[in-house]
Amino acid sequence: MDLAARLMQVLTDPDFTVEEQDRHPDLSRVSDEELGSLRVAASRIGAVAATDAMSRVRFAVEEAARERRPRYTPDACRRMFEILAEQYVKRGWADFTLGLDVLEWCTGPLPDVRAQACTLVGFWLEKDTVRQPYALLAIAELAGEETLRAAVERLTREVGPIVADEIAVAAGLTSAEQGLLSRAGRDQVSVQLPTHVWRRSADNPAYVAFARRALEAAADRAEAIGAGEIPYRADKAFTDREITSLGQALRVALLRDEPWLPALLDRLLPGISQAPTTARTLPSQALLYEVVRAAQEFPTPELVTAIRTVRRSVRHAGVPKQLDRMLKKVDAALAERTDVALRLPRGDFDDDGVLRRTAGDYQAVVTVTDTATLIWEKDGRPLRGVPAPVRRDHAALVKDLRDLVKRVNAQLVTLVRALEGGLTVDAVHQYGWWRTELAGHPLARTLVRRLIWEIEVAPGEWRAVLPETDAHLPDAPDDASVRIWHPLRSDPHAVRAWRDLLTEQRIRQPFKQAFREIYLLTPAEEQTRVYSNRFAAHLVHYRRMFALFRARGWKSELLGPWDGGDGDAAERTLAAGEWRVRFFHNWADWAGDDELASTDQVRFDRRLEGTWREAPLADVPALVFSEAMRDVDLFVGVTSIAADPDWTDGGPERSYWERAGFAELTQSAQARRDALERILPRLKIADRCTLDGRFLVVRGDLRTYKIHLGSANILMTPDDSYLCIVPTRRSADGKVFLPFEDDRLSLILSKAALLAADTKITDESILMQIKRGA
Repeated sequence: MDLAARLMQVLTDPDFTVEEQDRHPDLSRVSDEELGSLRVAASRIGAVAATDAMSRVRFAVEEAARERRPRYTPDACRRMFEILAEQYVKRGWADFTLGLDVLEWCTGPLPDVRAQACTLVGFWLEKDTVRQPYALLAIAELAGEETLRAAVERLTREVGPIVADEIAVAAGLTSAEQGLLSRAGRDQVSVQLPTHVWRRSADNPAYVAFARRALEAAADRAEAIGAGEIPYRADKAFTDREITSLGQALRVALLRDEPWLPALLDRLLPGISQAPTTARTLPSQALLYEVVRAAQEFPTPELVTAIRTVRRSVRHAGVPKQLDRMLKKVDAALAERTDVALRLPRGDFDDDGVLRRTAGDYQAVVTVTDTATLIWEKDGRPLRGVPAPVRRDHAALVKDLRDLVKRVNAQLVTLVRALEGGLTVDAVHQYGWWRTELAGHPLARTLVRRLIWEIEVAPGEWRAVLPETDAHLPDAPDDASVRIWHPLRSDPHAVRAWRDLLTEQRIRQPFKQAFREIYLLTPAEEQTRVYSNRFAAHLVHYRRMFALFRARGWKSELLGPWDGGDGDAAERTLAAGEWRVRFFHNWADWAGDDELASTDQVRFDRRLEGTWREAPLADVPALVFSEAMRDVDLFVGVTSIAADPDWTDGGPERSYWERAGFAELTQSAQARRDALERILPRLKIADRCTLDGRFLVVRGDLRTYKIHLGSANILMTPDDSYLCIVPTRRSADGKVFLPFEDDRLSLILSKAALLAADTKITDESILMQIKRGA
């Protein structure tokens, strides 16, 4: 009996003897059609008493169905509808979307399920509250025109004009489009769906027209609340159903990149994020978060900027923190939407990024470099603050300029994140557009000019340029291709030359580019084929790593000592949603008040026909592999207990700390070493410092010290005894130029400066350790 047949027996026969391997089945061995039949059988569990084996197999089947696209025979489709009717009778509820899924992916002629559909709709219409309204419409359409009319009448009762409008439009959509709305609005919680699924509604003129009407109605209501025309109640501006409808309308408008949307959002977002009173509440916190969730799927620079702008004005203490967490995913998504990501308004800035406004005898000057700054001048002389006459007579102008500075800074943050995130997309732009809209843009120019770009000067011939140091850009046609430079595509000699130039010219890039780490497939990974153990078996501070997941746009479930909290795979999509990386990790134990986790494999999946399929590491594009592994290296390197200088616990954790705290250098530590080779000769302590393998060796007057370039842990010669120095926030030398931001590199230099002058150390805890073995 093959695997699919055995699992079917487990799901349908409580007395079937289960083989041990079938308790945790490998469903990659069953076909999509077999998986569909198993999913139908698994759906019946819940309406019948289930054994432990049945529940385990059901869970495995449902997980596989989420990852893949099961196919259903006509008979399986019919049986699913029979099971739904059976479940409704026994439990008073059934998941209509299961019925829609089987019809959408039916392998043959659709079966006649009118009787079952009519029964299901009849049950639902008798309820006071209707869940899954869009799925109900799709099922009602299967039952016939009369049933559909009854469903529309019921669903538009007492729901308000926005929802009623959408229901009327949805009734005219195809079953597939209704199924989309159903899945997105399941239990009034939007779930992320593939772009091609949303495209169905985005290509429907009736739904597009509704989307604009709904969003305009929402903006009107928000403004009416702000004007006092509608009584204010905290977070009650919109119902849950309205928020679901508005979220779906917004996704369609964002996907289409509608030109009317930015101005509308500039009305809507302030209206839902700030109370018309002094209260620290919002008219609709729920809708604000729904807007950000929509931005995580279909971001535009204008929407990201608008969110960051209102984030600064929200008075509720917890909302800005939540927005910051959500914006990490928005930034990652925007970087991969290359058709819109680099769009910036010019405003009234001149070509040098300067805007001037006159206020009586004074002049306001907004200047854009790394950030936007506002100063006031009189007769060409800068003033310390806003002059009193300006505050008194030109308050509106002061407010407008301050808002402009906030908005421009938000746009610059968005641009940098988009440029860096675009490395995995390998985005290509036209040279003419790049010259005017990026390198020559008054807001973007100072950031863009400090990055290295490649211009295709002839077919297949790319020339790398750094606009900040290249007075004359290459002579190439406007339709020539331009892309951001990545060291993976360059030879080591060229990489070293760029690093030398940046250090010599003291050019600090907006993000680590020339000194960027690259990760190539290793022989060990060629052997393991579908997974990498490069960052496995590390012990990390779990909560710190979980925070880093959020910061880098990864998705992960919180782990802990509870059922189901023992392990997870953090994941991130890359390359415009075509690839997914998963980093497996497990909750390990408590260490005092801290939580530890252990790291495991890294795996990659490719999106094929709308579903994720595991891919061999050798098939992963080099840029995608390198950038994904760079993130994982960051997670481990920053949060490993090996980098904790104050770790004193014993046991296996201490053994790991001693082993990993002085281990061979990872790629990120190698990049740190490369930077130090260029920085050290410029320091006052240069004659006391040498690089030796994985260490920076510092000669003090009392002892000689070896600082590990990965963990920043310190050993003292001649006996390699450990020196514990707990880092402080103060840098040893604020004048040291670093070509990129790296807290660990700053820490190493700070420790080196301290130890080079060890006779001047006054901290008794440090001196006691030094003198103990001297």
